[in-house]
Amino acid sequence: MALTDGTDQQHRPVALVTGAGRSAGIAASVVLTLAQTGWDVGFTYWTPYDERMPWGADPEAMTQLSSQATKHGARTAAVEADLADPHATADIFEAVERELGSVSALVLAHCESVNSGLLDTSIESFDRHFAVNTRASWLLIREYAQRFQGAHGTGRIVSLTSDATVGNLPYGASKGALDRITLAAAQELAHLGVTANAIDPGPTDTGWMTAEIKDAVLRSTPLGRLGRPQDCANLVAFLCSPDGGWINGQLLHSDGGIP
Repeated sequence: MALTDGTDQQHRPVALVTGAGRSAGIAASVVLTLAQTGWDVGFTYWTPYDERMPWGADPEAMTQLSSQATKHGARTAAVEADLADPHATADIFEAVERELGSVSALVLAHCESVNSGLLDTSIESFDRHFAVNTRASWLLIREYAQRFQGAHGTGRIVSLTSDATVGNLPYGASKGALDRITLAAAQELAHLGVTANAIDPGPTDTGWMTAEIKDAVLRSTPLGRLGRPQDCANLVAFLCSPDGGWINGQLLHSDGGIP
């Protein structure tokens, strides 16, 4: 766990963002955008996941992310955590609360995502997807709710989801379950004054797209460009702001109108 002190720390609420292991990822953009809009930010990463993915590990990402957030006056706490471990959740909150204080906003941007379909998905892969994308998200939301100390109406939960299905079965199925957990939170945490929403950012250019995929996405997107991490981060920041407090229990498509 790494801590970096910012400069303007007075009255900054605390956000916890999961899955910020790569500079090119959506989570990293969320961390920086929240820092720019007045938040202190704790974030998680898990290097072994990136190491086994095609893009590889980004060993400087955490240091760079903390440094950039600090320039916006934010304090940051980076926590390495294996979200497949059901016991990791409490440790994450303990680390962030110890360094930054009570968490007001929880942004679930982590994922396990390995392409496979109905016929070639292994039981091990299926279980890992649900452990990381679904079970860990439920445990994080539960831990957040049990610890929430903010004023009524200030709490925020934002989950990043996907409508993937064909050829990406375990990822899409586990994200579909996450949608239901998030919508349940919007109702079950109403007594705390916490809003809960899910965002489907659509195909986003974070380094995973082949030239063929980029071409297909460009042809099917009405706005004629690829989704950028900042597009999703802007919506997350709005939902976490006071202006976004009346949006609750929604599955929001922020994908440029892709069918």
